[in-house]
Amino acid sequence: MFYAAKAFCCRAVLRWATEEGLGVDVCTGGELEVALAAGIDPARITMHGSNKLPAELERAVATGVGHVVVDSFEEIARLAYLTEERDALADGGQPAEHRSVKEISPPRVLVRVTTGVEAHTHEFVATAHDDQKFGFSLSSGAADEAVLRVLAAPSLDFAGLHSHIGSQIYDTAGFDVAARRVLELAARIRAEHGVTIEELNLGGGFGIAYVPEDDPADIEAVAQSLHEIVRAQSAAAGLDMPRLTVEPGRAIAGPGTVTLYEVGTIKDVDGLRSYVSVDGGMSDNIRTALYGADYTCALASRESAAPPMLSRLVGRHCESGDIVVRDTYLPSDLAPGDLVAVAATGAYCRSMASNYNHVPRPPVVAVRGGASRVLLRRETPGDLLSLDEG
Repeated sequence: MFYAAKAFCCRAVLRWATEEGLGVDVCTGGELEVALAAGIDPARITMHGSNKLPAELERAVATGVGHVVVDSFEEIARLAYLTEERDALADGGQPAEHRSVKEISPPRVLVRVTTGVEAHTHEFVATAHDDQKFGFSLSSGAADEAVLRVLAAPSLDFAGLHSHIGSQIYDTAGFDVAARRVLELAARIRAEHGVTIEELNLGGGFGIAYVPEDDPADIEAVAQSLHEIVRAQSAAAGLDMPRLTVEPGRAIAGPGTVTLYEVGTIKDVDGLRSYVSVDGGMSDNIRTALYGADYTCALASRESAAPPMLSRLVGRHCESGDIVVRDTYLPSDLAPGDLVAVAATGAYCRSMASNYNHVPRPPVVAVRGGASRVLLRRETPGDLLSLDEG
């Protein structure tokens, strides 16, 4: 199992994940550098991403990451070139990244396959239908060709296949169909090339509860179901069951985190609703504007027996779409200075944050047993100006 660092990435969280026995899945050179700075064993890192820059691939190869998930033909060629170049240096006895290149194992390569499965999720986070940017299409034959090109590269170690069907998924029906289609490809690989896949990565996307109506499956039940799906589909394809891996991110980082906002202004709009403006907004949580995401929120700084008022929790940015919680009920005695907590914001909020309107990003604080610890400090105007060359 690999923690998907894109959900939320900082050194402490990545260390916690590996202490719990997980590897780390990174999508960019920046996430890779955080993982390396956290002291994560490169062999436990998977390098993901839909357009890995040549410098990022070079860094991944040089540091000895355990897996690379290839996503395009250009990427296969770049990775083959880099690993061939490294092997040539090894033959000459030259050092690489403070270690002998002879000591660095070749990355195990997974080919990312788009299976045509339409995940039950928002269009922008569904990642396995054909008309999108990720992976190699099964229906077009691109996935078969990608495997052929990896196998043809002597310096690449073909490990298996990868499939990710989307995010915020509540059942395993889509995984069943995706696994069947990917394992049919695995059967063709064995028949045509005499190679049996060792690994099958079914990605992540396991849903969490944002509002009371959400009903995500128990994660242990999901794990058991995925194991049974792969076992059954492997048997149907006449294959030994490969090593099964997954990449949860939201399911780990999301549920246990809340965002605290301070109320600044409250406007009653013609008796329709009250607009409650807070000291953050789309710069720290873009998901409502981007996906139409729903959240649960509550008055957190005090108790109130006041009747509820229909409210819209909005940010302080110069956009009418700067909405944190579209429809919610908050106490009618809500006042400036009150704190409102928005639940389940640990994933894809701080990690997708921006400095729109030059608003510094908020801190991230870990709390346990009544004690707190700052993981990421609050940004300051000085931080923003430090990048401005004047």
